[in-house]
Amino acid sequence: MHEHDTIIPVFDLGGVFVDWNPMYLFRKLFETEEDALWFHQTICTSDWNLEFDAGEIYAEGVAKLVTRFPKYWREIKAFDERWTETFGPFIQGTIDIHNELIDQDIPTFAITNFSWEKWMTRLGEWPFLEKFDGVIVSGLEGLVKPDPRFYRVFCERYGLAPDACVFIDDSEPNIVAARRFGMKGIHFKDPVHLRADLIALGLPLKAK
Repeated sequence: MHEHDTIIPVFDLGGVFVDWNPMYLFRKLFETEEDALWFHQTICTSDWNLEFDAGEIYAEGVAKLVTRFPKYWREIKAFDERWTETFGPFIQGTIDIHNELIDQDIPTFAITNFSWEKWMTRLGEWPFLEKFDGVIVSGLEGLVKPDPRFYRVFCERYGLAPDACVFIDDSEPNIVAARRFGMKGIHFKDPVHLRADLIALGLPLKAK
């Protein structure tokens, strides 16, 4: 058995387990890269998407935006109806690391900025989700990273001390906030670096 003081890995999902970029969808909706980028920066923005991560219902958020930009109703609705097309491939190296940790009986958790509606559609589609010992979904808490209260909710719910956890996220502000809260933090670049960083923290992974 592993020692009781093994550090607990806590993962982000988008950008760590699966490639996510709304531009994957927007490029299909517009003729040029410029138009797709303009749409992302002006209409279906990252800030707008964050409202769903904070708990807004998709149908309502879409309807509100369509009232502001009726000429783009088709493209705005596509963000809901063709949402799965905002994802690229799984990041297999992270999934491999996760499976190795599970095989060693290391508990794993996730803290994710995610619409609760869309989260529920991923179960079964993303088999790694059900392997976590617990997940905190922003849309159900009404809090989004990097809000420190979100990390507090996580630690309180699962009875974990912040310094017993290492948080892994591709967003630097989210890592900064986790460290400020007292967690260890790994800014995810790729699975190769993640593996080395986790081994350095004493987790029982094979060196590759």
